[in-house]
Amino acid sequence: MGNMGGSIARGLAKGSIVAVEDITISDPSQSHLDELKLEFPGLRITHNNQTAAVDADYVILAVKPWLVPEVLHELRLRKRQVLISIAAGISFEQLAGDVLDPQMTMFRLIPNIAISHLQSMTLIASRNATMLQERTILRIFNQMGMAMLLPEEKMTAGTALTSCGIAYVLKYIQAAVQAGIEMGIYPQDAIRMVAQSVKGAAELMLNNEDPHPSTEIEKVCTPGGITIKGLNELEHAGFTSAIIKAMKVAK
Repeated sequence: MGNMGGSIARGLAKGSIVAVEDITISDPSQSHLDELKLEFPGLRITHNNQTAAVDADYVILAVKPWLVPEVLHELRLRKRQVLISIAAGISFEQLAGDVLDPQMTMFRLIPNIAISHLQSMTLIASRNATMLQERTILRIFNQMGMAMLLPEEKMTAGTALTSCGIAYVLKYIQAAVQAGIEMGIYPQDAIRMVAQSVKGAAELMLNNEDPHPSTEIEKVCTPGGITIKGLNELEHAGFTSAIIKAMKVAK
């Protein structure tokens, strides 16, 4: 029930697919448990991982990668249960080596920090899962933003675009806000202006049938206008190249 685990728990509790009373949270910190219990009184809380998982249909493993073997050995999950791991970089083969039945159904999830506001881009890979199980996981995590199935071998590249990528978008927002402040805009006003502009750009891509950034860019670039001058300055400064390099180095 750390940052990501707590965010997922809140998303599940706010959703309509899983009843709050069917969610059990385990964490060593009583203050973390009390905080979530105050928000959602129906949640079940415990300090014992085995107690949390023993009767669970789905077990979400939200621990640091180096803790995965220790926690899985402790849980002793059964084949009928579904394991969902959000531990970055831990493959299905590694997970299979730490459970009682290597053939049990498993999912790997890569959410991003926006899941706390039900706006995550969540990547999902499956192993030994039925189509019904895949649809169920997609339904659950689509309520927390948008979810997408990927082959496991594409998860690392996808992580660069989504889990790391959201930080790059935030860095753009930070830089644009600094420019706004220099030009005389109050910080909180600048944040709202830039954040809404980024949100609008995302909606243009998500809500068009055949989206491409170039199409929308052309609509706002008047010949000889200020937008094309700014875009050309970004290119002169290596903006596109910097983004591509950042994505590739995070792979």
